[in-house]
Amino acid sequence: MPQTNNQTTAEHTPPKLIIRLLPGLLLTGAITGLSIYAANQPAIAQLGLSALTLAIVIGMVLGNVVYPSIASSCDAGVHLAKQKLLRLGIILYGFRLTFQQIADVGVSGIIIDALTLISTFFLAYWLGMRIFKMDKQTTILIGAGSSICGAAAVMAADPVVKAESSKVAVAVATVVIFGTIAMFLYPWLYQLDMQYHLLGFSDNEFGIYIGSTIHEVAQVVAAGRAISDDAGNSAVIVKMIRVMMLAPFLLILSSYISRGEQATQLGSGEIQKSPIVIPWFAVFFIMVAGFNSLNWLPHTVVSALVYIDTIMLSMAMAALGLTTHVSAIRQAGIKPMLLASILFIWLIAGGALINMAILHFGI
Repeated sequence: MPQTNNQTTAEHTPPKLIIRLLPGLLLTGAITGLSIYAANQPAIAQLGLSALTLAIVIGMVLGNVVYPSIASSCDAGVHLAKQKLLRLGIILYGFRLTFQQIADVGVSGIIIDALTLISTFFLAYWLGMRIFKMDKQTTILIGAGSSICGAAAVMAADPVVKAESSKVAVAVATVVIFGTIAMFLYPWLYQLDMQYHLLGFSDNEFGIYIGSTIHEVAQVVAAGRAISDDAGNSAVIVKMIRVMMLAPFLLILSSYISRGEQATQLGSGEIQKSPIVIPWFAVFFIMVAGFNSLNWLPHTVVSALVYIDTIMLSMAMAALGLTTHVSAIRQAGIKPMLLASILFIWLIAGGALINMAILHFGI
């Protein structure tokens, strides 16, 4: 028998809705708790593995072993975590940033971040679409993750590009792999630079180089602190400015995708005009960062909000992992990894050239 309107309404009443959502939310919450606990262990913290990274790894393991047998009862809550909690998490991410951080690093740091972001993303788009003939969604997600802030940028770009879970997981995997390599490689590059004076960076300048080119915030912290406190501090500030560029990036990306859809409709003979979809969570993200810059909230409250944000983003990552099948990642082939590896090389070499040009020559 077809479902009646009364039956549909009954399923969406608060008690019924809570019952439907609770199993999935409890599952993603349990993965999140385990991930946060593990990320705070010294041995894992030294590896630069954040709670977000651990959440998707644990989620993927369970998603391919246990989750298929309980998916029917958990899908509603997992889907909520992957979509709604992700957007709330991106908005609350603004409490990690202040506009004062921009002033601390100066105009040169902003220019370096902007040039690195733009050059890396456009290189990703050109290579992915023209050379490797990859699909647009995977290309954009890998480009966003490499050029801005790793897994968080991939997850933030997903609602705009509307990609499948497997494509998001592939993009996250690439930035986790190469970001982890970078975290260990940069301190070695610093020692090499001290010995042979290849770049001629001070600790502070090498920190700017780290913050403008390494993928994840946790990886930036680990690499910077491995060199010195000065390098670590400047690396984090520059990285936070790079993260702040996520909002305008998403707005521009949304406009580009909407125009592309409109052009496709016109090409097929349709005259319906597609409106530009504004990712409001990105706008609220900047507004929250601006509010945080006023220092109206006590430090304890901000710390609590940041912790809640970590929980939300980790639950979204766990949900992504649970709904990703390893077979789908295998089907993506070697091309995403090749693209990410070239971008990794560009971030090291091209990023060094950009930093040298701005810091040493004032270009």
